[in-house]
Amino acid sequence: MINQICTKCIYDAKVPNISFDDRGGCNYCHQIEELDAKFPNDERGGVELDRLVEEMKKAGKGKKYDALIGVSGGCDSSYLMHKFVKDYGLRLLAVHFDNTWNSTVATENIHCMTEKLGVDLYTHVVDAAEFDDMLLAVLKAGVKDIEMATDLGLASTMNMAAEKHGIKYKIDGHSFRTEGSAPMGWVYMDAKYLQSAHKQYGSMPMKSFPNLWLHKQLKWMLFNRIKSIRPLYYMQYDKEAAKDLLAREYGWQWYGGHHLENRLTTFYHSYFLPTRWNTDFRIAGYSAYCRDGRMSREEALSLMDEDPHMEQGLLEYVKKRLRLSETEFDELMNLPKQYYVDFKNYKKTFERMRPFFYLMAKWELIPWSFYIKYTIPHEVIRDN
Repeated sequence: MINQICTKCIYDAKVPNISFDDRGGCNYCHQIEELDAKFPNDERGGVELDRLVEEMKKAGKGKKYDALIGVSGGCDSSYLMHKFVKDYGLRLLAVHFDNTWNSTVATENIHCMTEKLGVDLYTHVVDAAEFDDMLLAVLKAGVKDIEMATDLGLASTMNMAAEKHGIKYKIDGHSFRTEGSAPMGWVYMDAKYLQSAHKQYGSMPMKSFPNLWLHKQLKWMLFNRIKSIRPLYYMQYDKEAAKDLLAREYGWQWYGGHHLENRLTTFYHSYFLPTRWNTDFRIAGYSAYCRDGRMSREEALSLMDEDPHMEQGLLEYVKKRLRLSETEFDELMNLPKQYYVDFKNYKKTFERMRPFFYLMAKWELIPWSFYIKYTIPHEVIRDN
């Protein structure tokens, strides 16, 4: 049987919940086309970005900060910090959730950017033993979503900082044009799912970890009215040029690949997903570059044949930190596979609340990507 590949990107028939039109284009490309039409990055995008900047400055009058920005030491958030401070004169608060797995490069990048730009840094540091217990619990659960604690923790930390300082705007460095769209079924996360897996397989209470409970999410949306802004949606963004600028002006360093600024994230993308789940997230970024005309499909497919980037000694670091022997680690990597639907979760609740979340996305109180990925039913394809 021939494995059909999209005529616009490099997603193929093995990608979950994929469908193809009569021209061979996939539904994920159509999803990006809809976002592209909704968030133009031509002169209309420039006008919208100017409007948002004025809104943020107006909301920040009489306060210490106009907006906050989530930072990881990565390229996208670093570039946006530079752009909004230097070009737009915004008073930003940089917010970081430290899961204690940061690479040295990421930590140095965060500090070189904030110090040279004069931006204050708000950091929530989770207890390392507690976080590692959550990580081990999710590994023992046999699911693929071992990074969800990091993402949920960052989302909560940003809202906590916004509430504390009376900030009404959160800036997020995501770009669907450079990152693409993760296939539905590859990634899922919510607070109830994390708690359910941890309750079964964890051994330490969650005390320092700020889980993103739905009631808190609703409070921050409805009562604090904290808006979620993704400026790269409106910008002509050349990531390679951004890297050069950051390195030249700030001494910022590249860390080898998208999402690889954190050791756990690198393990997840470069080893865990490809080895245990036969899933290579690079396909999303390379497909985005194909759609945008920055890369040919042939070049993208060739790059997919290369091994993912992973720093030397990372596997040994993971085993040592989690106190796993070679045998114990191998057992975790070969457990029967489970999925988020095998645990308590919010997914059906999100689906029932779809009209509500549509309004929240329209009013910029949640990202459109949340509405698209979390409120639409999709099939969970089991791969045992």
